[in-house]
Amino acid sequence: DMVLNSEQTEALDTDKTDHTALIGPQYLWPQNTVYYVIKTEDFTAQQQDQIKAGMAEIAANSCVKFVPRTTQKNYVYITGNNSGCWAVLGYQTNDINYLNLNGCWVHGSIVHELLHTLGFVHMQSSSDRDFYVTIDWSAIQDGAEGNFVRYWSIQINDLGVPYDYESVMHYGATAFGINGQQTIIPHEPGVQIGLREKMSFKDIKRLNKLYPQCN
Repeated sequence: DMVLNSEQTEALDTDKTDHTALIGPQYLWPQNTVYYVIKTEDFTAQQQDQIKAGMAEIAANSCVKFVPRTTQKNYVYITGNNSGCWAVLGYQTNDINYLNLNGCWVHGSIVHELLHTLGFVHMQSSSDRDFYVTIDWSAIQDGAEGNFVRYWSIQINDLGVPYDYESVMHYGATAFGINGQQTIIPHEPGVQIGLREKMSFKDIKRLNKLYPQCN
């Protein structure tokens, strides 16, 4: 559910990079403002309201603003006619950001994709994840292994906030599992992951560290 451009793919495929702060400052939205267009013919009125509710949660807890596009060159184009739920990672200086929502109408899933648009990767991809979860590679569906890649600390930045089982960016325990098998095993007994109800306290803390200046 996260799409990288060629430059990001190269950066995350090598340890010869100085990209930090969740892929790099060039992927942050200028002036904390995300301009957007919703392809209205792809969504019901209720679904459009759900998208805006996801935006509202982020805006209410941070300096980030979501503003309908007028003539801006760089904006998020929100569609629902493609398969699945995914978003291009971070601000794209030379292209439109695409965000597709098809069948993911849980509030937290919408927030999850919007946070990808803002530059956040998955929690279980953090450099220190092996201290908190174990990935059962044998239980992962063929072709889905890329969703469990662990990035180096010089590729992404945790912004000084500890690992968060409750993050809206964390996959569930059986994500991409063969026949529903568990693929992510938390080290802390009894903890639940992948609830995706809303941003956690630590999600909000990271968001405000990444976009700290209110205009």
